Amino acid sequence: MSALDPEQTRLPQPEPPRQDGDPALNPDIPSPILEVQRLSLWYGDAQALYDISLKVAEKRITAFIGPSGCGKSTLLRCFNRMNDLVEGVTIEGDILFEGSPIYGDARGLDKQALRKRIGMVFQKSNPFPKSIYENVAYGCRIHGVKSRRALDEVVERSLRDAALWDEVRDRLTESALGLSGGQQQRLCIARALAVEPEVILLDEPCSALDPVATAKIEELMLELRKSYTLVIVTHNMQQASRVSDYTAFLYLGRLIEYGHTEKLFIRPLKQQTEDYITGRFG
Repeated sequence: MSALDPEQTRLPQPEPPRQDGDPALNPDIPSPILEVQRLSLWYGDAQALYDISLKVAEKRITAFIGPSGCGKSTLLRCFNRMNDLVEGVTIEGDILFEGSPIYGDARGLDKQALRKRIGMVFQKSNPFPKSIYENVAYGCRIHGVKSRRALDEVVERSLRDAALWDEVRDRLTESALGLSGGQQQRLCIARALAVEPEVILLDEPCSALDPVATAKIEELMLELRKSYTLVIVTHNMQQASRVSDYTAFLYLGRLIEYGHTEKLFIRPLKQQTEDYITGRFG
């Protein structure tokens, strides 16, 4: 888009930071499993997140929505410190996981242990060029599990939890690369589940899938919510409204509105939120 494009001048501009207690930003979440505290992030000199604070409810699905480049995936990757792998990243503020800081005062934090407890599934399914069995068993092997019987139990449990067992139980020694796109994504979810995380981060897990595969992933998310906390980034507002309990709308690196999904989609409190969900921009 050129600097002279008139459409650009009509995009709503971000509002200045708001004070704590704003009803558009503070849904009632009394015992959050994750709590973002005034988090800001820079890639080099470019600021990507601005003073974000929010709480994530345990064993619920929280969706991050907003246009491309608004900071959704960047914020998601902060929860298990995946942004540490990006050169030049600077972070201010903190995130509490079950009450303990993972940034500011997190001296001696074991990042691998954190990522075991907060697993991640990426936008593009990324099965390893190994068998279906070895894909699921991989994390357990890394963490020292050697017993074949124990691995067999983990693989079956994880594939069942990912609603994939019945489709692959007779193909466990075959390459995971031979699975369909939707099956590969559920395999990646099974791989994350194998190490028994408490939180699962999903970065646009259905963006490359057809409607049938997308429906299966959404059904799976609703089932997983019974045992896990899920945080999902999605460009699909219909998906957010179908599966999430809470929705956060981000724009240009700022949290604009955060609340119960039904209320946010039906009666948003911010004009920017209404403009986005009704298609006036984005």
